[in-house]
Amino acid sequence: MNAERLLTVVLRPVISEKATMVADKQKQVVFEVLQSATKAEVKAAVELLFKDQKIEVASVNIVNQKGKAKRHGRFEGRRNHVKKAYVCLTGNGDIQFTEGAV
Repeated sequence: MNAERLLTVVLRPVISEKATMVADKQKQVVFEVLQSATKAEVKAAVELLFKDQKIEVASVNIVNQKGKAKRHGRFEGRRNHVKKAYVCLTGNGDIQFTEGAV
């Protein structure tokens, strides 16, 4: 796989109540990924991005979340569709997103 493509597959981590609960109980991390991303690409991208922390991925589950229909007065619109990847980690690996935060 192309290294440049892998660096653009993962958009951002999802920090929510459900994501932290899943991380604590099932050792999974949730990422927002490109709409065209595959499970194999997400696995390779996470291992490439966090190779300094020696992260190994056991499995990846993908969820396509439809955007909500919203209206403001008489104007109707829709939020963007989002593709999320639930990444299951192996061993003692743990991804820290707040290491550099002050």
